[in-house]
This record gives sequence, C-alpha cells and structure tokens, in this order.
Amino acid sequence: MTFFNTVLPFTSSALSFVFAALLFTRFARKHGLHLLFWGIGTIMYGIGGLCEGLYSVLGWRPLVFRLWYLFGAILVAAWLGQGTVYLLVRKSVAHVLAAILLVASIYGAVRVFGAELDPARMTASVHTGSELSGHAIVTANVRLLTPFFNLYGTIALVGGALWSAIVFFRKRILLHRTLGNILIAVGALLPAFGGTFSRLGIPGALYISELLGIILLFAGFLRATTPMKNESQEETE
Repeated sequence: MTFFNTVLPFTSSALSFVFAALLFTRFARKHGLHLLFWGIGTIMYGIGGLCEGLYSVLGWRPLVFRLWYLFGAILVAAWLGQGTVYLLVRKSVAHVLAAILLVASIYGAVRVFGAELDPARMTASVHTGSELSGHAIVTANVRLLTPFFNLYGTIALVGGALWSAIVFFRKRILLHRTLGNILIAVGALLPAFGGTFSRLGIPGALYISELLGIILLFAGFLRATTPMKNESQEETE
C-alpha cells in the first residue's frame, strides 16, 4: 500500500462527507433543492473515494467495485450537475430532468449490480493498476452508461458554474460568486484530467486530482456563499 493509494482516497472521502453535512444543514434551513442534489452528489463523491481506499487496503471485492462504479464513476457528476440545473432553469423543467435522472440512476444501479465482473481485465487495462477500472465489467453495454451521465453532469456543473461566473463578472456585482463559481468549475474538471493522466500511466494521478477536486468544490461553495467585506451583505444561497 502506498500513500497515493490509501491516504488520498480516504482523505477525499472524509472531506466529501464533511462537505455533504454542510450542504444538508443548509438545505434543512433554506430548502433549496440545489443544496439537496449537491449534498447527494457529494455523498456519492465520498463513496467513490471510500471504495478506492478500501480497494487499496482489502484488494478486489466485487461489492466495493460495484459501489465505486455506480456512485464514483457513473452517478456523481450527474447528481452534482442536477443541483446546478435547479439554480439555472425553471423549476418545472428541473423537476422533469430530476425525474429522468432518478429513473436512469435506478436503471444504472440494476445494470451495474447485475453485471458479470472479471478483475483480471481491470489489472490488464490501460490504467496504472493502482486504481479501479471499469474494464472489470464483462457484461456488454454497461460501461456505455458512463459517458451519458458524465456528459450531462459536466455540462450542467461546469457549464453552469462558468456561465454564472461570466454573468456576475459582467455585471460587476457579487465578486465572491464569480470567484466561487470559477473554483467550482475547475474542481469539477480535475478528476477527468486525473483519469486521463492515469490512463497515460502516471501512478496516483487520479487520486491527487480527486482530492484537489473536492477541495476546490468545497472552497468554491464557501466562497460563493460568503460575501466579501467590501460587498453588500445580500442574502446568500
């Protein structure tokens, strides 16, 4: 076991659960559905990191792999992105998209937990071997689910954050939200870059990027919801 394979994933997981607790606390106070979906998405982020850490400690465990693939590889980006959707579009449209996401997530869970697995395919994949890989799934078409969820989540989360940052910057108001949304956008993109570097054979790249990603997401949320001293104390999200 190495530092990258154990400490980093567990740290990412712990930070994710702390972030989720803050989001659920705010949801209990403010009842914004964006907070609920961000909280659920952050829990999924934490489950993904926890499973990566458990894999490095325990070795191959089918249940750990299935939980990692469902929550860490398929669902997390989409549920985080759905939170941003609730901030940017009409609630009626957001409700429809959320219902579709829920049904699709249930379908994804059924497919992942019913899939045939072969751990030898994972260790023979293009990853460094230190990370879990979807190549362990033998059943056809299960891995095809991942791009659809991730594309929706990335467009919603990253695109929404950048759009909000541009809007606030152009209006020269709420600078804290401009900075916060930039941090959120960068944090959301980092795990994807980490996965790319992992496929290029760089050990620990994925775990480093996941830790930096949740740090920036957390910091971006805090920055976006905390007015600066020279700004008016308008109501935060």
